[in-house]
Amino acid sequence: MEYKILLLEDDVSLIDGLTYSLQKNGYTIDVAQSVRKAYEYLQQETYCLLLLDVTLPDGSGMDVCTFVREQGSQVPIIFLTALDEEVNIIHGLDSGADDYITKPFKLGELCSRIRALLRRSGMRGENEANQISSGPLTIDLLGGRVSYHNQPLDLTVAEYRLLCLLVRNEGQIVLRNTILDVLWDNNGNFVDDNTLSVYIRRLREKIEEDPSNPRHLLTVRGFGYIWKS
Repeated sequence: MEYKILLLEDDVSLIDGLTYSLQKNGYTIDVAQSVRKAYEYLQQETYCLLLLDVTLPDGSGMDVCTFVREQGSQVPIIFLTALDEEVNIIHGLDSGADDYITKPFKLGELCSRIRALLRRSGMRGENEANQISSGPLTIDLLGGRVSYHNQPLDLTVAEYRLLCLLVRNEGQIVLRNTILDVLWDNNGNFVDDNTLSVYIRRLREKIEEDPSNPRHLLTVRGFGYIWKS
């Protein structure tokens, strides 16, 4: 199987290093140095993952991410960003990204994140039921859709995976480290607690009537989270 990645980046020195490293790891790379070129590639090719720089001369990688999600695509997306403030992280995650990595970064770390996302995007148990229900919440595992009180929820890929994990373990505490292990990598090195907290907060804003006083997605202080119907 060919793994083809679209890289949106305008820093020539970074492009050279990324292209060499990714090709060495078995990926085929298309490079777009502008948002306009990225749109052209997306209309012509199918990719297994997108690497998007945030700031480009003619726009933002976040606009590309939003465009892709509006087309209904769930392709994994990683932002390459020099902006590590929480507000920018939230903006990126809200636009539909699965992960972000702050420049400068180690190429080995980026490759590990890519492998983790590709594994997660392809994971589905062969004997798993096609649907999970918990009170007014229904998860369509085959379609990758979630409804709450019969209304569709607009979730990012990462939010969807996190919700599936919690609902599958309804009534049981899911440790923070377990969540990091399952969602991102085998040892959770690449996503910190602050990023996980952002995902939890965004899920509550979409599910809870009063996100400040949640009834379903509860924090077990010092341990993790628990889902209750």
